[in-house]
Amino acid sequence: MFRKLVAIVALCLVLAACSASGSGLGSVSGSGSRSVAGHGDGSGRPSDSSPRELTVFAAASLNAAFPEISRKLFEPRHPGVKVRFSFEGSSSLAEKILAGAPADVFASANKKNMEKVGEAALSPAEFTKNTLRLIVPRGNPAGVSDLASANAAKLVVCAPQVPCGAVTAKVAEQFGLSLSPVSQEQSVTDVRTKVESGEADAGLVYFTDALLAGEKVEVVDVGGIVDIGTAYMLAALSDAPNVHGAKDFVEAVMSPEGQEILARYGFGSSGSVAGK
Repeated sequence: MFRKLVAIVALCLVLAACSASGSGLGSVSGSGSRSVAGHGDGSGRPSDSSPRELTVFAAASLNAAFPEISRKLFEPRHPGVKVRFSFEGSSSLAEKILAGAPADVFASANKKNMEKVGEAALSPAEFTKNTLRLIVPRGNPAGVSDLASANAAKLVVCAPQVPCGAVTAKVAEQFGLSLSPVSQEQSVTDVRTKVESGEADAGLVYFTDALLAGEKVEVVDVGGIVDIGTAYMLAALSDAPNVHGAKDFVEAVMSPEGQEILARYGFGSSGSVAGK
């Protein structure tokens, strides 16, 4: 009888132990702390339940600065998270967001397209600025010397609905010109590419694109053009699949280190911009 009682007690203890280990409550250390699932495993790596991707919709002119900010400031703090960029004209990106395209962060080259997405943008803020430059292919084969001569040659500009196109319109208005471009592109990088290749005699692009083109182009000095620019806006998106990552990316861009990287690519500090 005694042996049977001992066997029953032992069986009960085994069952109790199994129940505790399968309850999902975790283990309790000697200090009384409990290990529970969270956004990471304590090593800085994302847990299995954390989003492994961050999708950033950004204006085409940010296609060099943003990857560096991600590589140097965001990714070291989010190991295992793959950052995917979509660089296009801001108006196209805004339309995709409104159509339900999955994205975590939106960086627009003007305030208008940020306002277009409405409440989808969480606390949008200005983070940098840019101005236009008149560029020509290396050697300036068409002999462009100012905006008027550029307009008489094969001039390429951004389409009116694109932020750089809106700034181009302000420049034309200030100089009293009615521009007659041979083509209107959907992004500033498309304008730059046509000038670099010699397909166009001249193009109006952001200062940052003129710098990226390097020796492939020459900048024609046009007095007063540097005073007209656009303010860039940045926001995490309300339907972001990776909410925490989106907010951290925005913080990285806004940080002094992020602003320093933007400045090296020719972007101006955030603040008032003529033609904003």
